[in-house]
Amino acid sequence: MLNLFYLEPDEDRWLSFDRYPRRIIRHLLRGNPRPSGHARVFLNLCRGLNHISVPYRVNDFRFARKNPQSLACIVGKSFLLDKIKWKNPILFGAAGYSHPIDDPQLLERLPVKMILVPGPWMKEMCEPYWGKAVEFWPVGIDTHMWQPSGHESKTIDVLIYDKVRWEHDRYETELIRPILAFLQKAGRSYFEIRYGHYREEDFRLALGRCRVMIFLCEHETQGIAYQQCLSCGVPIFAWDRGGPWQDPSYYPHKVIFSPVTSVPYWDERCGRRFSGLAEFEVRWSQFWDDAQRGQFVPRNYVLESLTLERCAQDYLQIARTVEGAS
Repeated sequence: MLNLFYLEPDEDRWLSFDRYPRRIIRHLLRGNPRPSGHARVFLNLCRGLNHISVPYRVNDFRFARKNPQSLACIVGKSFLLDKIKWKNPILFGAAGYSHPIDDPQLLERLPVKMILVPGPWMKEMCEPYWGKAVEFWPVGIDTHMWQPSGHESKTIDVLIYDKVRWEHDRYETELIRPILAFLQKAGRSYFEIRYGHYREEDFRLALGRCRVMIFLCEHETQGIAYQQCLSCGVPIFAWDRGGPWQDPSYYPHKVIFSPVTSVPYWDERCGRRFSGLAEFEVRWSQFWDDAQRGQFVPRNYVLESLTLERCAQDYLQIARTVEGAS
């Protein structure tokens, strides 16, 4: 049985215990909260383990204390590392640190045996700090929920998924608006959705209506949203500028690492990529024509590589390997 640990930080802000009324007020104003990316990792891992009939405990700190030899699978977040005084061997991640410099003494101060990160380029970035203790593992996509819709429901040509996180005003001018103008000139209907400003159900409905998606993001460690799109059978034209990891909390004053990608899990069945506006304008027509001829089969890629069941099985194998080495 796996011992999983995941909690969202929910601290008092102004007064003792004010987190409880704030939680109620948030629910009244916003409805059920949308799971964060880290929470989605945990939830999808649990679903995958359910599908392959693997039992697990969740946040059983008492069991961990009484059984210090048992593996603690701390899916996230990093504050859980200091929740108790861990004596258990720890499998940490993939919802952990953005970079090893956030906790440079991690492997010395805690019995962490392996650290999971979401994708291959992030593993390469972390290896100089964590060495063989780091491995990449993607969480699975719920292919039962994210399914293709019928052709008759396709009423919009293009869904633009805007996940430009930094310097948005700049890229609004240099990339997003010119792309919209290009689509208008080409006679393509489109619908925009922006990361952090939609409900998951809205995204699923939009995918059911669109023929292709343009994915705009500087870089992704895994990219659950674009993989949900692939699972729905919608080909993607992805902005993949490459270059260095440009999180402004780290770059360029703390960390310089390259190359990165916006689509770390990808092959030719998924769609096509472009590095900037000039390449978008050159490659769009071929991408659109190929999509309309059915040249892409993005769901097949997900079914082969990123199902809940396969990724849960991979996680289980990693946990057993760590247990065997502890």
